[in-house]
Parts: sequence; structure tokens; C-alpha cells
Amino acid sequence: MTKYLQIFKQTLLALLVGFCASFFSMPVMAQEKQTFQNPIFPGFYPDPSILRVGEDYYMIHSTFAYFPGVPIFHSKDLVNWKQIGNILDRPEQLNLDGHNVSEGIFAPTISYKDGIFYMVTTLIKNGGNFVVTASNPAGPWSNPHWLPNVNGIDPSLFHDEDGKSYIIYNADAPNNKPEYDGHRTLRMFEFDLRNFKTVGPQHLLVNGGVDFSKKPVWIEGPHIYKVNGFYYLMAAEGGTSVHHSEVILRSKNVAGPYEPYEKNPILTQRHLPNSRPNPVSGHRAR
Repeated sequence: MTKYLQIFKQTLLALLVGFCASFFSMPVMAQEKQTFQNPIFPGFYPDPSILRVGEDYYMIHSTFAYFPGVPIFHSKDLVNWKQIGNILDRPEQLNLDGHNVSEGIFAPTISYKDGIFYMVTTLIKNGGNFVVTASNPAGPWSNPHWLPNVNGIDPSLFHDEDGKSYIIYNADAPNNKPEYDGHRTLRMFEFDLRNFKTVGPQHLLVNGGVDFSKKPVWIEGPHIYKVNGFYYLMAAEGGTSVHHSEVILRSKNVAGPYEPYEKNPILTQRHLPNSRPNPVSGHRAR
């Protein structure tokens, strides 16, 4: 477990790019004798999901109740980005009737397998979770394939080396009976990419968080990666305010059991004093 941070250096770099884009302005070394300025994306670009395909990087963001939905950007270096389209750019793809500005599209994620790009996300009021596909990331993207068995938010696709794919997501507490406010779970189905359907039983990966005795809240935003024979499950924990964090667990089996890293969280600012200069603040307590 001591090699977690090294193994996830590239993944955390992607997360930090998005995190810094919202909050910081500071010079960072990109290459020898070169610098770049954060934020690389000033303004409204929440929940970044970054994908690498060959030498190309693609990044998408939440858009909540705004249309068109889910902008997609392209980069060769993670620093300089150009918008190449919107994934949800037609009314039949995105029904936002009745949504408040903080509802709509939550936490989209982008993945790639065998020449096809996949974007999976949650439409909060009008349909739930769905997946769209494209052979060209600039579009056009398909109409939604709805996922009625995936009940929750923050879905993510993982494509394993053996050809199988899985969908991981935030869901209700066991038996829909939370033991405290913010008690959630992470769950997973095998996923049939051809027919856009879940396969077999649902797997409970994490109940509550990395340490249930501490009543962890809002385990969400899950992603699975496979490195050197281990499956690494990374997720957010602690809500969207000042206690927000990233945690990581691993297993030899994609369905678990997952063992938490003993030095979790791997990314947070909640231990820093409130009196520090330029603190990062949160907008709500969840």
C-alpha cells in the first residue's frame, strides 16, 4: 500500500489540474525552462474528467441545468486546451425542463474502448443515469441510453484488460436505511457495452467510506484503475465543503473486497488552519 501515491501520480495530476483551475493562481513547472499559469480554466468548469488516448487528452465537465451540456476539450500537454464541441448539444439528448440551476447534469466521466468514446453521467430529475457514445470525440454523440438499474449518481465506466466493462456509482445505504446523515455506498455492475445493459448481480464495494466507525459522509465520484495486478478504487469523501477529500482503496479482485490505504485521505485541505492566507472555502455543508 506504500506505493499508492507513485502509482496514481498521473491520475492525481489530472485531478489537481481541475482542482487548481477552480481555486488557485500560481506558477508551476511544466517542463524545463517553461512555466504555466493556473488557473488553466478560469471560471465555471466543475467536476473535470480527463481521458488520455494515445498522445491526446480530453476533458469534460459538469454543466448542471445549462444547455448545451458537457463541453469537451482537447489538449496535447494538459496545459493548453481547445474546446472541440459539446457532448449534449441537441434537445433530444438533454431535457432540462423543471430543473433548478444546481440540478441537471452531475459529474460526467469519459472513457474509451476499441475505437469508441463513452460518456456516462446523471440527469438528476428527468431520467437518471445514462451513457452516450461517439467514434469522434468532437461529435456527433448518440442519444442517451438510459440505465434504469443504476440508481444513484456519479457513474463511471471501467474497461478491464479481459474485455469486460463495469459501471461504478454512488448509491443508497444498504436496504435504503442510512445509519446517519450522509451515509452512502459505492456499488458496481458488470456492463454490456453493446446493449448498454447491466449484467449479473450488483456488487457492494464500499459501505459508508474508508472507516465506517467514523461515520464518513458522501462517498462519491468513484473511479477504478488497474495497475500491476491491483484494482484501485478512488473516490471523494466528506462532502463538497471544507471537509472534502480524495480516498483510495485497492483489491486483487474487481468486485472486492477493497482495502483502504492506511494514510487516507490522499488529497485534502481540511487539516489546514482556517486562519491561513487565501483559504479554500466551501459553499455548503454537504
